[in-house]
Amino acid sequence: MPAIRAPLPSLHRVPRASSAWLWALLAAHLVVFAAWWQLGWRSGLPLLVVVHLGFLCGALRPRSAMYGPVLSHLPIDDRRVWLTIDDGPSDDTRTLLDLLDAHGAKATFFLVGERAAARPDLVREIAARGHGVGNHSQGHPQARFWALGPARMRREIVQCQDTLRAITGVAPRWFRAVVGHANPFVSAPLRDCGLARVAWDARAYDAVRSDPAAVVARLERELSPGAIVLLHEGARHGRSVEMIALLLQRMQALGYATVLPEQL
Repeated sequence: MPAIRAPLPSLHRVPRASSAWLWALLAAHLVVFAAWWQLGWRSGLPLLVVVHLGFLCGALRPRSAMYGPVLSHLPIDDRRVWLTIDDGPSDDTRTLLDLLDAHGAKATFFLVGERAAARPDLVREIAARGHGVGNHSQGHPQARFWALGPARMRREIVQCQDTLRAITGVAPRWFRAVVGHANPFVSAPLRDCGLARVAWDARAYDAVRSDPAAVVARLERELSPGAIVLLHEGARHGRSVEMIALLLQRMQALGYATVLPEQL
């Protein structure tokens, strides 16, 4: 298995122990209480809604650092991008590995723990071919990840970490939140596992859009030096491999190569 160096500390930012979000929440509600007391509900209620929307926005925006540091772009100036492929392993994985090899490209596969446990041979092959393996939660609770409590959030992150470490012998360094969402309970398990959260700055909703040309055209518009590109495998429309193949062709034509953060 090719050795992969540790990423730069400036990129791999593990959350620190912090209760800043809690103090901010309490302070905001004190302001709301004061406004409600002094000015009445017509002022207090809208202010309360604004406060809650602000904290909700921090949970639902993938690049928000409200609940801990998040990496969404690599600090490089040449035409290299970080390909990230979510939701595997799947029936697409081995074909994608052959496709990446054919283009001399590397990617990080953010894997779901339950799916990895069911297909450990694919996980080992990803690592053996020199690609990154990242944590994408144990069960991928897509509809409610943003609202998980502390115990369930810890289980999702720690169990996936344990599953992937047991299969590959190496603990993942990167975590991709489900749908990119977060909440105040993400940071503690990430800190304990030594994980840094990764978002993206180039996406085209390839998991739900089924037209490869349209998906790749949008991604092409969002490519830039250091972009983190969000892709998926095993999508229900069955065209994930076709989309990634077309993207790799367009990247080659535009002079873009791939890079893993560990290679910087």
